[in-house]
Amino acid sequence: MDKQRKILVVEDDSSIRQGIVDALKFHGYAVIEAKNGTIGAEMAVRADYDLLLLDLVLPHRDGLDILRELRTVRPAQPAILLTAKGDESDRVQGLKLGADDYVVKPFSLKELLARIEAVLRRSAERPSDVARVNLPSGYADLARSEIVFTDGTRTELSERENELLRYFAANSGRIIARDEILSRVWRINPTGVETRTIDMHIARLREKLRDDPENPRVLVTVRGKGYKFAVDAAVTTPVPGKK
Repeated sequence: MDKQRKILVVEDDSSIRQGIVDALKFHGYAVIEAKNGTIGAEMAVRADYDLLLLDLVLPHRDGLDILRELRTVRPAQPAILLTAKGDESDRVQGLKLGADDYVVKPFSLKELLARIEAVLRRSAERPSDVARVNLPSGYADLARSEIVFTDGTRTELSERENELLRYFAANSGRIIARDEILSRVWRINPTGVETRTIDMHIARLREKLRDDPENPRVLVTVRGKGYKFAVDAAVTTPVPGKK
């Protein structure tokens, strides 16, 4: 029997929240809910759920702030924003922070349910979050954003380098195109975007990994196709708060 999917609804308007909760339960979802930003932030990073429905305008703590924190703890957690009609700049910012989709108020429950189903389908293809990556010369501790070498030295990773290494390790052995990296790691539409920035980040990451640029063993260039993480030694662990 398929596991019942659980939705976390963070919405301060009680009537809107109750309407969403009732509709989700009617369509077979389990639901947990929060009525303000403080409770919502705590549940977003610690509770066990499959998708977050997050209102942007909340008392105590706004939705963008919650999303920003969520992405540092659970980079792959599916999230849909609930926004007001005039909040275009906030929607754009939310998408840049890694939201999977947004729904503009007032919305129909039919539309909301369709978007939830679409995001959950896409999220099923996502790799597990990687906490540690074993390397020929040591390991990367992604929770601490650092590489620890066998000689005892350590090198810090930037936020982007951390995300990039996490994605490569979670897709170990698979050729990843530059457009996919832009879409999944940079979270931008790759159409018409110059991909040279990816090559520069790869070069810096190789340097930190002590991966010979002339004969790389970890991040391998596949000419005309993209890059491949060649070390099949990524260690996955549960995300904090997940069971």
